[in-house]
Amino acid sequence: MRIAIPMALLALAACSSEPTEEERQAAIAEVEATQSPPPLSIEPQPILYPDIEANDLYGAGCSFAPDGGGLGAVAIAMAETGYLKLEDAIVELAADTGSAELPYLARSEYDGTTYSFRLTIDEESGAPSGDETSDYSGELTVFDPQDRTVYQATGIVQCGA
Repeated sequence: MRIAIPMALLALAACSSEPTEEERQAAIAEVEATQSPPPLSIEPQPILYPDIEANDLYGAGCSFAPDGGGLGAVAIAMAETGYLKLEDAIVELAADTGSAELPYLARSEYDGTTYSFRLTIDEESGAPSGDETSDYSGELTVFDPQDRTVYQATGIVQCGA
């Protein structure tokens, strides 16, 4: 009995102590993590010639057309900038110069204020498709600001000048 009373006092003291600032921050982060909305899927639109002309999207790089989506590219990757078309507007993203280099100076990763994307190619699948172009099997993955996948597709990556 003599041991039970001090143990009960210790247990009571432990229950009544205020949580530390670190414990509070961890609890807040846990609640916020469970309250974030699910990622909203997007559907990039084909970047058509009028878009290319209006936004001066000429030059060397790679473009991605999803399987089953026709020949229209939904992403363009160039040396310094990448492009998507979302809700009828061209979205510009900066090349991640630390990411892998693809053919014709394109990069594998591009970052924007709202979205980022990663373009991967199977280099062994490359086959010439024109005088200055080659086609590769590849994949495009678009991420939201929390790095959650909002679009992913396989298709053809055409690189050239």
